[in-house]
Amino acid sequence: MKKTIFAGLALVALIQPAAAQEPSATYIHAGRLLADPANGRVETNKTIVVEGGKIAAIRDGFVGEGRIVDLRDQFVMPGFIDSHVHLTFESSPTSRLDAVTKSTVDQAFDGVVFAKRTVRAGFTTVVDLGSDPQAINALRDATATGKVIGPRIIAAGGVAAHGGHGDVHGYRQEIIDLFRSPTLCSGADDCARAVRLAVQQGADVIKTASTGGVMSNTAAGLGQQMSDAELVAIVDTAHRLGRKVAAHAHGTDGVNAALRAGVDSVEHGTYLDAESIRLFKAKGSYLVPTLLAGDTVARQAEEAEWMPAAVRAKARTVGPLMVDALRRAHQSGVRIAFGTDSAVSKHGENAREFALMVKAGLTPLETIKSATVWAAAHAGLETEIGTLAAGKSADIVAVKGDPLAEVRSLETMGFVMARGVVAREAGE
Repeated sequence: MKKTIFAGLALVALIQPAAAQEPSATYIHAGRLLADPANGRVETNKTIVVEGGKIAAIRDGFVGEGRIVDLRDQFVMPGFIDSHVHLTFESSPTSRLDAVTKSTVDQAFDGVVFAKRTVRAGFTTVVDLGSDPQAINALRDATATGKVIGPRIIAAGGVAAHGGHGDVHGYRQEIIDLFRSPTLCSGADDCARAVRLAVQQGADVIKTASTGGVMSNTAAGLGQQMSDAELVAIVDTAHRLGRKVAAHAHGTDGVNAALRAGVDSVEHGTYLDAESIRLFKAKGSYLVPTLLAGDTVARQAEEAEWMPAAVRAKARTVGPLMVDALRRAHQSGVRIAFGTDSAVSKHGENAREFALMVKAGLTPLETIKSATVWAAAHAGLETEIGTLAAGKSADIVAVKGDPLAEVRSLETMGFVMARGVVAREAGE
């Protein structure tokens, strides 16, 4: 019994940040400051005063005594928001085996590692759109209380169709039956039940899948897989319970069905068309483009021997199309929220999405907006994050160079603070 207690204490010591207590005030000297990406104004020689995890003030000049963070040679911005990640796993040659051998505890501990990589890459808030509920909810709560170094986590509950993307594929039937989620559903009433269960399990948002998916190990295509009635039931039930809905969707029919149902965002949107764009704008829904996922799977389809044949065929088709989908959406004025689908790509490489968005026609400033003010509004957290101002969370990042001129400078963080706690020291 004593050994168990001591082992538990040692485990807590491993994941507890070594320096959870910050001084009463921290003064961040910013050489260049983009406090509000919405206006794009870069100011010089400013001091951000941080107290109690929040920004107390932004002052002219370099002032303050005590804890000073010297970023006079850096470009300072609000912490970034990734609206589509999966923190508790990562694609690899062992992914299919991991899915049926790793326990919930194993997944949570993997999440500890991936959460730290993510926040150190400058992403101080993420929306996790598909992890084991117990694992991701525990990780969300641990990062919120400072037990684990990581970003603010908005955790989704997944509601998907039996046999569709989000179900278990490619194993013996008894394995499939064992690992299937209780929030899979068939029919409108059953889908409403699944949403209620996901919320009861602790979901902050609902993730559904109106179409097939690239990474599902089944040759079921990328078209619509949930009925219009099922999608309406999911959205209506979630909204009644105060939850937004994110819809994975590739095929045109599934994109448009999800938008007609009133989803708050479409993830991927690969085959969106003119009607999709009309619906995006009419409904005020966001597109979360996940170009990095498309780029990653297209490369893996040519290089990764472990990729199943059914996945490989879809990856070769979808990857190259996603940049053009974002280009058309952006040109038409669709709302964009930054998202990577990290787990398909490696955690901690989220910032590679910025350059891909520039390739799709966004300016560097627009890509930063998509990961700050636009993503904050999408998450409903614009009063807390997305800009640097008195009273807001002290989520602050910095890079050397000028990201408005060279967006790839965002791939190398020079400093990260999340909720007032330093996750990457200046000069580290």
